[in-house]
Amino acid sequence: MSAQFSGLELLPTAVAVLDEEFVVRYVNPAAESLLDTGVKSLLGQPFVPLFAEQTELGKTLEDALASHWDYSARNVSYLRASHEPLALVAMVAHISLAETPLLVELRPIEQQLRIAREERMIDQQAANRELIRNLAHEIKNPLGGLRGSAQLLERELDKPDLKEYTQVIIKEADRLQALMDRLLTPHRTPRLALVNVHEILERVRSLILAEFSDGITIRRNYDVSVPELIGDKEQLIQATLNIARNAAQALRPGHPERRVKDPSVGGTIEFRTRIARQITIVRQRHKLALELQVIDDGPGVAQEIREKIFNPLVSGREGGSGLGLSLAQTFVQYHQGMIECESRPGRTVFTILLPLG
Repeated sequence: MSAQFSGLELLPTAVAVLDEEFVVRYVNPAAESLLDTGVKSLLGQPFVPLFAEQTELGKTLEDALASHWDYSARNVSYLRASHEPLALVAMVAHISLAETPLLVELRPIEQQLRIAREERMIDQQAANRELIRNLAHEIKNPLGGLRGSAQLLERELDKPDLKEYTQVIIKEADRLQALMDRLLTPHRTPRLALVNVHEILERVRSLILAEFSDGITIRRNYDVSVPELIGDKEQLIQATLNIARNAAQALRPGHPERRVKDPSVGGTIEFRTRIARQITIVRQRHKLALELQVIDDGPGVAQEIREKIFNPLVSGREGGSGLGLSLAQTFVQYHQGMIECESRPGRTVFTILLPLG
């Protein structure tokens, strides 16, 4: 039987093959790992009693067998001994084999949710970019007239103290002009070349330590086996810098949500790199990917903005522009990658996933 299904051995997803009585006749190594049960304990066992939602799962299998469905899905909960039940999606396919007509693929629901979340984020980012481009063009035109009028008015003023007000107008117009330029500049095509991710992180580390000299510690946790990747070095530096700068700002003693016994004590940021295998990024399956994480022990991202922190003009910091993470996500998506965030008080993890090879 195992030779008959040898092509399933190397699949990264968990697969079980059932006979007409819904008895397990084959499981691949990924299924053994996911279910935390050896193949000898699974073979010959009825498949349905392994799960909590037995009635619905049994009906799905019966319908698939009777109707020769090519595909059907059902949320199930796997009953693990001495562990919490494992939430899974069971995808059933009818295969043209007399003795073993059903193939069931099992995936953790969390993986399905992550893929759906990525797809929503991709669509939202595309809409955001178009909105911001249009907004930036509309704002840039009156800014020039506003600044020019303030300069003309300043020349007509006799009292020096009144010129302070025109200077405020001019400086704020310049600030807004720079902001609009930042919104428009990410849309250039990446300049691709071989880049070393650890050189990028060392550059970001030096910039953060130079900018934040109030006790912040940056730890390195590098996997030296990570190969070079093809990308735009400056865009990747900027994306990582934006994330690390946000973390450093949250760790500052003066941050409104940072509460430590000694206000002079800074926090810790960790740069971590690993190789991820057989991973789906932006709807594409990749054998190898870079997993770059920026981890901090700050107060965490506020719950009310956690789902929209990559949207432009959303910021958890007073005075923040809300552009840093949006630009970072844009740069990473130019590299067919994705940024994810997990946050709770005391630990925030931003993960950059980039395909390798």
